[in-house]
Amino acid sequence: MLLYYSLKTLSFLICLLPYKLLVPLGKGLGRLYYHIAKKQRLRAEATIKERLGYDEEKARETIRKLFINLGISFTEILYMPTLNKYNIRGLVTFDRPQLLWDTLSEGRGIVMLACHLDNWEWLGAALALNGFPLSAVEKPQPNRVYSDFMNELRTGVGQEIFARGTSEILGCARAMKKGRMLGLIADQDGGYDGIFVPFLGKMASTPQGPAYFARKFNAPVIPIFIVRKEDGYGHQAIVKDPIRYEDTGDRKADDLRITLAYTKAVEEVIKEYPDNWLWFQHRWNTPYEEAK
Repeated sequence: MLLYYSLKTLSFLICLLPYKLLVPLGKGLGRLYYHIAKKQRLRAEATIKERLGYDEEKARETIRKLFINLGISFTEILYMPTLNKYNIRGLVTFDRPQLLWDTLSEGRGIVMLACHLDNWEWLGAALALNGFPLSAVEKPQPNRVYSDFMNELRTGVGQEIFARGTSEILGCARAMKKGRMLGLIADQDGGYDGIFVPFLGKMASTPQGPAYFARKFNAPVIPIFIVRKEDGYGHQAIVKDPIRYEDTGDRKADDLRITLAYTKAVEEVIKEYPDNWLWFQHRWNTPYEEAK
């Protein structure tokens, strides 16, 4: 419980600050993290060189910016209790909100795909606070107390959260039947049960969930990404065109086709905003050779 109350106290103190002071504080924390987290820094630099062909200098500078962005995101996450439907509009701007409302009006729900880009926690917060009916599956953390703290922040801004476990599929299915947005992460390792597709030039296991819910409920898949504005203050949410499930009767081929389509959308936004993506995550953790 010490960790929980420490996080609550830190969040309370952060929330006393104006947002204009939050960003420079986060930048300082990011620079400190860059020097402390040597293992993550070196992994990120090696990965971006391998996947995007960057040279040493460009890789180092891009990852340095990533760590600075992470520092700002950390302070922003602790700042989430201050967010409301009024101030969120000045902090996160959506390029095509009407597209989301029009798609929701079809009544089939939306499989909303995000990725580990910029402050993805604020993407969920912005959707919920703008009135979009968002349900999401929690990403378990190694420490249960930290997971509980994060879920408290998420539900506090209006998200419906499903914990991983036996009730996860049922909860997601209920959300889709109600015509809600089901938020899923598109760029995490899917394990040996995932669908293997090329991702930044290397085969990567991708979770089957998005394809499953798109097929089962005939629901459109809409990738939505959040990126930090150039000066570090605020964010832009990018809404991509809906991707429709094409049912030819060959479930394996159809699932692969839609997975390839939304994976391409993730690749494109990462290449456009490389200093916003979490390069040190274990994206290619499941060996393709062992899964064949």
